[in-house]
Amino acid sequence: MNGQTQNQECCPEFHPEKWDRKTHVWESRKFVKDSLPTLFHIPFPPTIGRKITRMWKSIESSGSAEPEKTDTLVLFHDPSAFRSDILISVEKEVPGEKNTALSGTFVSRTFDGGYNAVPKFVKEMDQYLSENGKKAKDYYVHYAYCPKCAKKFGHNYMILFAEVQNN
Repeated sequence: MNGQTQNQECCPEFHPEKWDRKTHVWESRKFVKDSLPTLFHIPFPPTIGRKITRMWKSIESSGSAEPEKTDTLVLFHDPSAFRSDILISVEKEVPGEKNTALSGTFVSRTFDGGYNAVPKFVKEMDQYLSENGKKAKDYYVHYAYCPKCAKKFGHNYMILFAEVQNN
């Protein structure tokens, strides 16, 4: 994430079993947040890279806000068809950034496929939740690899997080 050369690791190798079919209870889990324009949920690719790079540089320069690389979450949340929020997990608040927190119960599933498969994966998640007596309030997606690393590793893993309603 931090301007490494081609020979260095960009995205750490992803282990889907760590996140598949897991429940997470987050109490004020810290993130920095920014938004980007989308067209019917399709983000403009150059915008994503610039936003994440800017946010990551801010996180790095803040000192000790970086989580372990394998635990870093870059979540995408679409509050509308024309805007996507990017949330990057941090260990502490980052000056100059929009700091936010997520609290609640989240169920995660891992999937391997392209961005255009997300609606199919949401349906699979809804079925999984229904089978377990749960219902989603909202969704967040973490893409495990950048496009170059997806090609390198031969997978395009994503974690779909469903914020579930408390019964």
